[in-house]
Amino acid sequence: MILNHLFGLYAHPKEEWQTIDRRHESLLYSMSHIMIIALIPSLTSYYSAVHLGWSIGVGDPILLTEQSAMIVSAAMYVGLICGAIALAYLIHWMAKTFDANPTYTQSLELAAYTATPLFMVGFASFYPELWFVMLVGLAGLTYSVYLLYSGVPIIMHIPEEKGFIYASSVVTCGLVLLSVMMASTVILWSMGMGPVLAS
Repeated sequence: MILNHLFGLYAHPKEEWQTIDRRHESLLYSMSHIMIIALIPSLTSYYSAVHLGWSIGVGDPILLTEQSAMIVSAAMYVGLICGAIALAYLIHWMAKTFDANPTYTQSLELAAYTATPLFMVGFASFYPELWFVMLVGLAGLTYSVYLLYSGVPIIMHIPEEKGFIYASSVVTCGLVLLSVMMASTVILWSMGMGPVLAS
């Protein structure tokens, strides 16, 4: 099953990382995991934007047209997959600095399972209040960072002290990557590719 490590990462993360390390999956398996899990925020955001409406504060909920929401959701899906692949590349690229020698598949596994709680935040879209989604998003981000810090020493086979510095570097690169994606979104929206509100 594609999502067979999901429960373990929440219930007993360190033991699950050791299981993942013992049974290294193929590149296709890791990509399948990312592609399935990235559907959650994309589909839930589409449903919320078209049928529920987003509440930013006081006033009526903001709804998007179906076509506009479909474009935004598809772009989100592609962006999430590209972001996970780019994070895996950064993990792989930095490995030699910390005396680790992972394959790209191992780096992709680490990126895929680390990003999973962040992608699961998409379920919060069923209650599309900005404060609630931000709160759940913060919890998802916190747990993703925890998974990264606990997983790096195990997957990369390095001491915990080096793993801490390595994971901190990955977090920094991830934040830069997130900033680049947000800036790209702003640029695309300013060029007329932004969402269209339903009348």
